[in-house]
Amino acid sequence: MKSPPQTPARQPRILVCPDSFKGTLSATQVAEAMVRGIRRSLPQARLIVFPMADGGEGSIDALYAGAGGSAQKGRDLARSAGGRRIRLTVHGPLGKPVRATLLLLPGKTAVIEMAQAAGLLLVPPKQRKPLAASTYGVGQMILAAVNRGAKKVIVFTGGSATTDGGAGMAQAMGIRLLDESGKTIPPGGAGLLKLAHIDFPGNRRLPHGVTVVGATDVRNPLLGRNGSARNFAPQKGASPREVAILEKGLTNLVRVVRKDLGVDMNRVPGAGSAGGTGAGLVAFLEAVLVPGAPLVFDILGLDRRLAGASLVLTGEGNLDRQTPMGKLVAQICQRARQYQVPVIAIAGRVKLSKAAQKKMGLAGAYQLANDSSKSLKYAGKYLEKKTAEVVSERF
Repeated sequence: MKSPPQTPARQPRILVCPDSFKGTLSATQVAEAMVRGIRRSLPQARLIVFPMADGGEGSIDALYAGAGGSAQKGRDLARSAGGRRIRLTVHGPLGKPVRATLLLLPGKTAVIEMAQAAGLLLVPPKQRKPLAASTYGVGQMILAAVNRGAKKVIVFTGGSATTDGGAGMAQAMGIRLLDESGKTIPPGGAGLLKLAHIDFPGNRRLPHGVTVVGATDVRNPLLGRNGSARNFAPQKGASPREVAILEKGLTNLVRVVRKDLGVDMNRVPGAGSAGGTGAGLVAFLEAVLVPGAPLVFDILGLDRRLAGASLVLTGEGNLDRQTPMGKLVAQICQRARQYQVPVIAIAGRVKLSKAAQKKMGLAGAYQLANDSSKSLKYAGKYLEKKTAEVVSERF
């Protein structure tokens, strides 16, 4: 007598696409820990894995590694498609040389992550100088991309140490920022107080046929209570007195740009990103600003990967009131909703109410542990364990 046919084990298709746990785990490390956790509870699951970013640090790694579901596969696919990394030495936020990478993609497209040249993590906390930090190295990276034939340059903003409105970037590209006596203003946000005139050599911003896209991770304005200086400069080490100076400098920059270039920097959504670099990209390079996360999604083909998925597993360091305001997890929920795919988030801390989670589109949100010091030290192990528990409950 024949035995009844065995029902094949269910093979759920899980999309693993977390953001970084900033200051603790990179997006790649988060994804790896989640994969280990899934394999512990659900070894038969089919996994599609790619770390994500919303326009801040880690965006190039997400694009480079995500294409193939692992870092190595991503590298292989990037090479076969004609993409390649270019290593550069540029000015860091305080002028010291730093190593940075730009990514050249097919179609003469270059991707730049400004945090690599002007990032907060490049400066130890005790050495931070928020009044002097400059985006000069970002301009050097843009020039390097154009000199290598790029016709479209995507600049991922976010994670910067700067509040100079993109002034250093402009200076690196040959745009003259002058004081009343015709001398070049000093670097940094404080130098903007002396700005009186902007001069474009040859009256051109970029070579003919080159376009720039600024991919932002926030939509804040340049000035005011929610602006760049008041909202973000304290995170970069600025005291209340320095915040006031930076706000005054950016206000002067808006005035001079309006006078000399006819552009109102403060009216552009996302102008306050990266210490006002979003505004500078628009004013100095005629860039278009777009949310970073959807741009990454489109380049990586997230929609194609969502089709037929059983679950999306994502995460970030803090799930809080800022998350629904366009952060990566919220953007993933928005896309997944179109395909009726549930989304679960695991975060270092969950401060978002159940009602807010549901409204955003989350099927569940889980915190790593209550002891924050241990969570930081053993974040990878906690994340692996929590992922195993969540997947076991779900399936």
